Amino acid sequence: MTSAADDTYVENHTFDELKVGDSAGITRTVTADDVQVFAAVSGDVNPAHLDPAFAQSDIFHRVIVHGMWGGALISGVLGVKLPGPGTIYLDQSLKFSHPVDIGDTITATVTVAEKKPPHQIVLLDCRCTNQRGEEVISGQAVVKAPTEKVRRPRIALPEVRLTRHDRFRTLLAQAHAGGAPAVTAVVHPCDATAILAVSDAAAAGLIAPVLIGPEAKIHAAAEAAGVDIGAFRLIATPHSHAAAAQGVALARSGEAQLLMKGSLHTDELMSAVVATEGGLRTERRISHVYLMDVASYPRPLLITDAAINIAPDLEAKRDIVQNAVELAHAIGTATPRVAILAAVETVNCKMRSTLEAAALCKMADRGQITGAILDGPLAFDNAVSPEAAKEKGIVSPVAGQADILLVPDLEAGNMLAKQLSFLAGADAAGVVLGARVPIILTSRADSARTRIASCALAVLVARAGVAAAPGGLQTDAVAA
Repeated sequence: MTSAADDTYVENHTFDELKVGDSAGITRTVTADDVQVFAAVSGDVNPAHLDPAFAQSDIFHRVIVHGMWGGALISGVLGVKLPGPGTIYLDQSLKFSHPVDIGDTITATVTVAEKKPPHQIVLLDCRCTNQRGEEVISGQAVVKAPTEKVRRPRIALPEVRLTRHDRFRTLLAQAHAGGAPAVTAVVHPCDATAILAVSDAAAAGLIAPVLIGPEAKIHAAAEAAGVDIGAFRLIATPHSHAAAAQGVALARSGEAQLLMKGSLHTDELMSAVVATEGGLRTERRISHVYLMDVASYPRPLLITDAAINIAPDLEAKRDIVQNAVELAHAIGTATPRVAILAAVETVNCKMRSTLEAAALCKMADRGQITGAILDGPLAFDNAVSPEAAKEKGIVSPVAGQADILLVPDLEAGNMLAKQLSFLAGADAAGVVLGARVPIILTSRADSARTRIASCALAVLVARAGVAAAPGGLQTDAVAA
C-alpha cells in the first residue's frame, strides 16, 4: 500500500498491518527561513548556517541542508505517516550523495524493507530526491512499529514568524563604509552598562570615545564591566554636571563629532546642550527620533518625537518633522513619506492634532518643510497598513506606506515605540537632532544591538552634515 495524504486525521499502521513494499512520503521546499529556525532551535550558530558567504560552500549544502532536511523529513514520514504515531525510532544510516540548494524541493520517501517479529522491528529504506529526480539522500532506518491502532485529529501547527533585524545590519554597513570612527564625547560613563555601550561601539569601529567624568568612578565601572579602557582618552571632571559641560564644550569646539549620554540623567545632559551660553543651540528645535526595525513592516520606520518635546506646538512640529526628514535622507531614503498621526483621519476642529496635521501639510506645500511628502491627519492603521487605508477609502502617496510617523505628543510617541518594541519584537535605535552635533541617548534597558545601532545612526547623521545654523529657540521641556 501507499499511504495517502489526509489533512484531517493522523493515522498509524500497526506492525501487523505493515507489508513489505508499503511506502509513504513528504515533499517540502527548502527556504532560508528554515535554516534560520533550525539554528535558533538547535543553538547551532555555525557560520555555515548564518553567514551568506560561507553558505555558498559545499560544506553548507551537505552538512546543513542535508542534515536538517534529510533527518527531519524522514523522521516526519516515520512519525506521522508510516508507521505513524507510536513509532519508536531506533537507528538510521544515511548517505548524502548530491548537494541541496535553498529553493530545492525535496521528496522524502520511506519503504518497508523487512519485518522482524517478535519485537515489532521494522527496517525501512529511505530515499530523498530533488525536483529534478536526482537522489540526494539514501539509507535505512530501524524502528519499533506500534501495536495499537491510533487515529487522531491532526493538530494544526502554530504560525512561526522570524524576527530579523537585517535593517540594523544594513545601518552598520553604511556607517562602516564612510571612513574613520567619529570622535565621541561620552558624558559620565560611570556604570558598567555605560562602559559596555562605549566599548561595543568602539569595537565595532563606529566611535573614538573620549570618556568624561570622575576618573575613579569611570575606572571602577570599567573594572565591573571587565573592559580595558586604557586606549581611550579620559578627561577627569569632579561630577556629572561638570562632565556634561565639558562634553558640550568639546562638541561646540568641533573636537567631538558626537555627544553620547553615559550614566547621568537625560535632563542633566540636555540642560547643558540647550544652555543659552555655551550650549549647542541651533535655529532648529531639538527633537528625538527612533529608527524602528519592525520585522513585519517592509521598510525602516522613524518615530518622532518620543523622548524630548512633551507637547510640541505647530512651530515645534515643523522642526521635528524636518529633523526626521533629514535623518531619513542620511540613511538613504531620498523622499520619505511622513504620516502625521491623530486618532482619526479627518480634520476635527475639537482635536488640535488634526488641525496641526492639516497645517503641516499646507506648510509642506508652501516650502516651509522640504524633502518629503506629508499627509495627515492619519490614524496609525491608515499610516502603516495599505489594507486599512483602502478600507477607509484613503487615496494618498503616504497612507499605508509611511517612512516617518509624527506623533501628537511625547506620551503617544513613547507608548507607540515601546509597544512596537515589547509586543512586536522591534529594535529601536535613537538619536537626538537639531543640536550642533547628533546626541546618542542610551538607556540601561537597551540591548547591545540597539546601543550599537544608535551609534551607527548618529555617525551617519554627522557625516551627512544634518545641522542647522547656531542660535534660535529650543525645547521647553526635556523627558528622561
